[in-house]
This record gives sequence, C-alpha cells and structure tokens, in this order.
Amino acid sequence: MDDHGERNSRLPGFSRLSAAERLDAIAAFAGLEDAGALEALRCPDNGLPQVIAANMSENNVGRFSLPLGFATNFRVNGRDYVVPMVIEEPSVVAASSFAARLLRGGDGICATATEPIMIGQIHFPEPPPEGELEAALATHGAELKATLDRLHPRLVAAGGGFRDARVRHLAGPDGERLAVIHLHIDVRDAMGANAVNSMAEEAAPLFEAWTGARVGLRILSNLPLHRRVKVEGRVSLVAGGGESALDPEEAARIVEASRFAEADPYRAVTANKGIMNGIDAVLLATGQDFRAVEAAAHAFAAYEGHYTALARWRVEAEVLVGRMDLPLALGTVGGITAVHPAVMASFKVLGLRDATQFAGLVAAVGLAQNLAATRALASEGIQHGHMRLHARNFAVQCGATPEEVPEVVAAMVALGRSDLEAAAGCLAELRRRPPDPRSAAT
Repeated sequence: MDDHGERNSRLPGFSRLSAAERLDAIAAFAGLEDAGALEALRCPDNGLPQVIAANMSENNVGRFSLPLGFATNFRVNGRDYVVPMVIEEPSVVAASSFAARLLRGGDGICATATEPIMIGQIHFPEPPPEGELEAALATHGAELKATLDRLHPRLVAAGGGFRDARVRHLAGPDGERLAVIHLHIDVRDAMGANAVNSMAEEAAPLFEAWTGARVGLRILSNLPLHRRVKVEGRVSLVAGGGESALDPEEAARIVEASRFAEADPYRAVTANKGIMNGIDAVLLATGQDFRAVEAAAHAFAAYEGHYTALARWRVEAEVLVGRMDLPLALGTVGGITAVHPAVMASFKVLGLRDATQFAGLVAAVGLAQNLAATRALASEGIQHGHMRLHARNFAVQCGATPEEVPEVVAAMVALGRSDLEAAAGCLAELRRRPPDPRSAAT
C-alpha cells in the first residue's frame, strides 16, 4: 500500500497552531478517533495516573512532567510520520522537523535493520582449560537450544528464541584468565531484557554441569552489536538553497564539520549528544529504556578503539548524503508500553507495525537531528537558532503572562539578546506602554 497518498506529515503552519489545534491535526494525520488516547496526549494528570505511577517505582510521591511535542515532515522508507518527542531543551523538535523536510525527497530516509538479536552473558571468573567451553557447546548445543526454547514458548511462537552461543576469552585487569559465553536471543518486538536475563540464568547451571566450572554473572549485555540499524538520508543541492534543498557551499561546511567530529573525540561527544537529543526525546515519549540506548551508542562510537562521530556526511554526485550505523534495542511490547496512557497513545499516532520499523524511525530522527545541529553550527552558529526559544524561558522566569511572552520574545530578538536581564527589561518596557484600545474593545 502506498502511504504517500494516505499519510502526509508535511503540516505547514503546525508550529503556529494552539496546543488544541495541533492535537486535532495529529489526530487527523493518524486517523485517531480514540478519545482516551487523545486525552492522554493532552497529558492531564501528567499523562500518568497516580495509581499506575505508584506501582512503577519505589518510594513514589507523585509524577514529574516534561513537555510533549510532535516533530513533523518525517518520511522513512516511504512512510510518513509525525513523531512524539519529550524534551525540555529548546529547538530540538523544531530542528528535527526542519531537517526532516530537507530529507523527505522520494522515499525519505532509508532505514535497514538486522534481526532483533540480544546478547546474554554467562561469566566464568575461573574458566576451565581453553577449549572445554567450546567443546561443551559443540556437544550440547542442540540440548541448550531445546531447553531454552521450551522454557519460553511465547517468544518462540512469535518467531524468536535461542539462535546461537559463542565463547569469548578475556584477560582480566591483573592478567588473569576470564571467559564468557554469549547467548544470542531473537527477542522479536520486545526490548528483551527479561527474556535474555531469564535464558542466561537458565543456561548457567547447564554449563556448570557440563564443564565443572563455576559461573559468575548471568545477565544481558546492553551493547547489542547484533541488533543494528543503518540509516541514510539525502539532501538536494541547489544554488541558494530552498525549502527542500541546501546551497552547495552550506553542504561543504557541513562536511567539514562532520570530518572534524570524526577526527576529534572532544567534538564527537558533542555531535553524538546532539544525535541523542533527538533519539532520547522519542524514547521518552514511547516508554523505552533510553539509558541503555545511550550507553550502547557511546560504547559503539568507541568500539574500534577511538571515540568518533556516529553520523557522517559527504557530498556525492552533487547530493549531500548522511549515513549512520547504530545499535538499537527497542520494544513495542512489554514494559510500560502496555500501561502508560500517553505512551500507548504515542504508539497509536505512530502506527508502527513492529520494533524493527520503530528502530528505523528512531535512528532516522537521530540522523535528522544531527543534520540540523551541524548545519546550524556551520552557518549562523548554535546560539542564533536557540535565541528565540531560550528567550521564551527567560520571559516566563520574569513573570510574563502567556499573552505577554510573544511580545517580550520579539523585543529580545530585536535587541539580539537572550538573557534574564534583557527579558526583565523588555517586560518592564512592555508594561509601561499604554493599553491598546483595540484589545480593550475585544
């Protein structure tokens, strides 16, 4: 089915609508008529009833809110999305929407993903002689698979289950021998922590019986090297730029900045943080383990022995091309995806088929965020783009009413300043003006 004719995430003027009008536009885009889901996205009661929050974590006293917004213009593998993002940092949602517009030509951002294979580690602090663990796998591999799959029939019925096991030999910090067996588990649409931890614990006594060696830790790894997503985005180059194109000189500066991040870990950390601004915002809105994704992303950035940028941009055949490869363990089932009202509503808006499609979208948001941030840095500088959005925060801090905020912000931008002192001065000046008789008449 061609999604181009059914879903169009190009929503001009979306940012100028009221919150209620934006929600109406999102509902129309997604064909969402579920009143409960729409109410959850308005986030009354912080989007999470206390009766649910009280059972999520310990010593609960309430809920903590962050802004929920939607990024527009995204097209990934020919399908359009408006993307929920939870973040307090100014400009992230706007930047993602802007870059998604640049990247939406044709089928938009191309995403490809591996099978959802997670790793469970079984640690041997005092391993048997070399070769014995490998021999145990060779002799008992079929029994291992049969045992683990039998204990997880629902995962197997969904198409997942045990796939492989491998031995790794390590040197400890004092030179001592260590060993670890990696279980490779296909977790399908789950993030997979519970299934993988269970299988590692279930396999441990089998290996102790087969080898006589004591097992130490039995736990998943949050570095899912076999669960990866690759994304590629293309931007046309046209002299003078345009709504869906960049100027060639602007593209050249983006490539320069990309090369800098690839070479220098000090710059790479900041570039990757920008990528995670977009990714984490989507993960928060959809109830994912963003801490695990962050840890994996940064470990992967240093996996080849030096820390480098996750995304890379080059000009190829007069087109700016961005590519990124990322380990990404996400779930569309399990965890709070089935109990948090706003999370469930976000998934209804996304209309995803499975966790693989979700991972491609999340990685695409990261690539778009990187393009927007790199372009801003390489052209007018990051503060210019942030000024208006930071000015709003300062205006509110100074006590401006919702009606006064736009005028205070406009005055601050005209001054070229975005600080608390400027906000206070602009607010005081606004309040010294005589009231507009037209406002009184209405």
